[in-house]
Amino acid sequence: MDFFYFTRDKNVDFAERIVSFVFVFTVFFLSGCSRTPVTPSPKPVSPIPLPSIGYTIQVGAFSNMDNAVRFTEKLRKQDVNAYHFLHHSGLYKVRFGNFSSRTAAVDRAKALYSAGIIHDFYVVAPKDYSKVYLRDKILRTADSLIGVPYRWGGESVEEGFDCSGFTMTVYRLNGLDLPRSSRSQWTAGMPVSRANLQKGNLVFFHTSGSGKISHVGIYVGNDQFIHAPGKGKKVRRSSLKNRYFKTRYAGAKTYF
Repeated sequence: MDFFYFTRDKNVDFAERIVSFVFVFTVFFLSGCSRTPVTPSPKPVSPIPLPSIGYTIQVGAFSNMDNAVRFTEKLRKQDVNAYHFLHHSGLYKVRFGNFSSRTAAVDRAKALYSAGIIHDFYVVAPKDYSKVYLRDKILRTADSLIGVPYRWGGESVEEGFDCSGFTMTVYRLNGLDLPRSSRSQWTAGMPVSRANLQKGNLVFFHTSGSGKISHVGIYVGNDQFIHAPGKGKKVRRSSLKNRYFKTRYAGAKTYF
């Protein structure tokens, strides 16, 4: 049997030790013994504010709601997208429009005045929608609409409200241009955790069984919210602790 002998060169021996060190270090690093990389915490994201309502035209203030309803209907027949609401003064006021400037609002009002469609008018400026007490104002507006019947597609006192028509109207009356559908409202807002809910936030539910947003209401505190529940019902307060809503709760959004 033949035997083969290898002589070790000093330079080769040194090179092998270097290779061995690199190999051990690599295994050590990849085995998870090295420090776990720290992922930077995401920076807090501020809510994207809704577009504010611009200049609007107020054309009536009535002590009797029926008069406000009739005047609103008259304007709508003239292609004026008017709406009425109960002001905190106790009067039912009629308004319309969303103009970028006072001049544009006045020009439109004068044209309707010349046509005999309106008489006295008042231009409401964006600054008149004070946000200092906005949350409280939203709740007062929502409370004033309790008892209005549900109507699919409705967005007024005389027609009734569906859930998103109700929230849109309440926000609009307080100077915020909220989208019309519940899914659009969900997309527009920034998430709010259940623990951080505040008055005026919108709360959302998936009630259709599809897993998609299908219902919305206005949070008022103490696990209560105001909403337009559904066919045959009226705008009312409900509890997030109610089993039906608790199991269908999707989350909440803020807009200001």
